[in-house]
Amino acid sequence: MIALRRRLAAPPLARAGLARALAEPTFELLPLKSAAAQIPFIPAGAWVAVTASPAKGLEATVELALELEASNHRAIPHLSARMIRDRAHLKELMARLLDGGVNRAFVVGGDASEPGEYPDGLSLLRAIADLGIGLAEVGIPGYPDGHPFIDDEVLLESLAAKALFATFVTTQLCFDAAMISSWIAARRAEGFALPIQVGVAGPVDALRLLEISARLGVRDTSRFIVKNLRFVTRLLRTAGHYRPDALLDQLAPLYADPVADVRWVHLYTFNQVDATEAWRARYLSKLELAEPA
Repeated sequence: MIALRRRLAAPPLARAGLARALAEPTFELLPLKSAAAQIPFIPAGAWVAVTASPAKGLEATVELALELEASNHRAIPHLSARMIRDRAHLKELMARLLDGGVNRAFVVGGDASEPGEYPDGLSLLRAIADLGIGLAEVGIPGYPDGHPFIDDEVLLESLAAKALFATFVTTQLCFDAAMISSWIAARRAEGFALPIQVGVAGPVDALRLLEISARLGVRDTSRFIVKNLRFVTRLLRTAGHYRPDALLDQLAPLYADPVADVRWVHLYTFNQVDATEAWRARYLSKLELAEPA
C-alpha cells in the first residue's frame, strides 16, 4: 500500500478529474485486419479514433470508421491531408462519412510522400470549410515533444491557424509529464483556447508493436520508428513492456486545473484494446481506492 500512496500522490481533486476523463477516453485503432477482433472490447458508445496509413489508403480508415459508428461507437476518422487527391476525392470521402452518421474528424497533414491537392492539415481544414461541411467535432494535433520533420516555430504557427477550424487538440505521443505540462502552459499563456486531450500510450509489448508496424508497410514502418523513437527506447528500458501509470500519476493535476483545460485522455492502443481495457479498469480502481495524499 505504501508504493500505491507514493505513486498516486496527486491531490484528491486531481485524481477525481483524471478518473472522470479516463472513464470516457478515446481509443485509437489502426485500420488493420487485427482491428475487427478488438472492436468487441471497446465499451459501447465510446469515442474511437481511426488512424490513416499511406499503405492502406483513406478508404480503409473510412470503412473502419463506418463499421464502428454502426456498432454503437462514436468514430473519429483521421483525415490525412496528403492522402486526399483533390476536391472530388474529399467530397466523396465526406459524403460516405456523413451518410454513415460520422460527423467528426481528426485532421492531420500526414506522411504521404507525394501529396495531392492538400499539402498540410490547414489546407484541408480550409477546403472542408469551403465545402460548407459543418462537422460536430474537429480535432487537430499538438506536439509537446516536437515533430521529427517540422520546425517548432512552424508547428506553433500552424496550430494557431488551424484552431479557427477545430474544436479540440490531441497531444501526440510524449512520455515526459513536465514537457506536456509546460507545452500546455505556454499555449494558454499565448491565449490558445481550445480544450486539450492528452495522448497516452496504452500498455504494449515490444514484439506486438514491431508486428503492427511491420504490417503498415516498409515506408510507414521507418517513419513510425523515427516518429516514436523515444517510445521504442522506453520499451527497451522496461524489458519490452510499457504501462502508462507513472505518466498519468504525474499528469493528474492538469485535470483539476481550469486554466490548463485538459478534459480527456486519448489512448494509443496499437490495436491492443483488450489489454488497454484491462489496464484501464485496474488503474481506475487505484484512483478510486487511493487515500488522500
